[in-house]
Parts: sequence; C-alpha cells; structure tokens
Amino acid sequence: MSDKSHRINHQPAFLLTATPWRESSLWLEVFSRDYGRVALLARSARKRQSELRGVLVPFVPMSASWYGSGELKTLHRAEWLGGWALPQGRALFSGLYANELMLKLTAREDPHPKLYDALFTLMKAVAGQPNHVAALRCFEWSLLTELGFAPDLQRDEAGCAIDAERDYWLRPEHAALPLDGTDDVYISEAQGVVIKGNSLIQLRKGEFDSGNSLQQALKLTRMLIDFCLPEGVKSRQVLQQMQAFEFE
Repeated sequence: MSDKSHRINHQPAFLLTATPWRESSLWLEVFSRDYGRVALLARSARKRQSELRGVLVPFVPMSASWYGSGELKTLHRAEWLGGWALPQGRALFSGLYANELMLKLTAREDPHPKLYDALFTLMKAVAGQPNHVAALRCFEWSLLTELGFAPDLQRDEAGCAIDAERDYWLRPEHAALPLDGTDDVYISEAQGVVIKGNSLIQLRKGEFDSGNSLQQALKLTRMLIDFCLPEGVKSRQVLQQMQAFEFE
C-alpha cells in the first residue's frame, strides 16, 4: 500500500513548534482537532519561494493535509485560516506557555477534540482580549481534565457534593478533602493547596466572578502542572523574569 494512501485532508490544526530539518525543510509539531498531536515534515518550507512561509505561524488556526504511515508524516498542503492577529507582549508568552504545555503533556496521535476546542478558544482570547487570564485558567483546567490529571470538582473524597462555603485541601492524585477547622494543623502548603469550595465550582464551570477566584484557580492549576512537569515550564519562567524586571 502506498504511503500516500494514508492521507488526511483539511484537518483544523495549530502549529506548536517548527524546527529546521536538513537543508531547507521543517519538522513541525501540530495539534489537530481529530488526530491530536502530529509530527509533520514540511519539505522545502524554508526556501524563500515556498508557499508555506506565510502559513506556518503559531497561535492562528490553519488547515493541514498530510500523508504517511510512520511517526513523521509529510505535509502535503497547509492553508492559513486566519481569524485574528498574532498576540503581542505578555499575550505572546501566554500563547507560548500554552504551546509548551501541549508539547510536553500530550502524546502523539492521541485525539482530544475538546482540548483542540479549548486551545482554539484560548488563542482567540490571547489575540483579542487585553485581559485573558480567565481564558488561560479555563484552558489549563481543560488540559488537565482531558489528560486525566485533574481531580473531580463535583464531589469530595467522601462522595459529597462540593460545598461553596467550605475550604478544601487538594493534592495531586487525590480527591478534594474538606476541612472543618480542626484538622488545619496537619495541612501544609508544601503538600497541597487550600481552596474555597466556591472557587472550585467556578473553575469547573469556567466562570469566575472575582480576581480572588482566579488567584485560587491559579494555585490549583499551577500545583498540578508543576507535579506533571517537575522540570518546570520555560515560558512561564521567562514571563516571571520579565515581571520581576519591571518592578526593579
């Protein structure tokens, strides 16, 4: 059977990264809606006359067509779908951060259509909304949920519904533990994070009513991502260094 018989046409995708390959080609990692993360070889894409030069850009959706049965497919065609401008400033680092998480946490050819939709929503927000923090928290939670790293935010470890008025202790690979005030002495921030039930409910729904709820959501998503990626996230570190420099 010809390698070209394994052909995928017009698949919505985002470019996560592009690496020079041999003299004039690019090794691409893209995240597609129906096929997950795919490695693609874009032949001659670095040549000045290549039609792909203005198409293979991150943060903006494209339509990709490829063929091949091995781990590295061959890009046959790519079309820029557009819809929004490239992000600038801090928004750019949010896009880089999201792409880095996708590269490090997703497996090749493991479809997650809901995750593609979450990435689409985030990239649109990053490009067009001055304050896209809520969209970033929602994306992180969708990523953690889709890949099985997120705890259930509907019920606690005893099977009871999350109470908006209670505090909960959350740790990686554990259900939410309700606190009653007498056991707080055993809780260490080094072991987990304490989050208000109302903030957990808002994170699950993807609707935030205050900056405090967003900060609480950040505590939880950051703890879980750091647990999954103990080596750290480079784009986050760069942004933190930029913020520290601004206040010097």
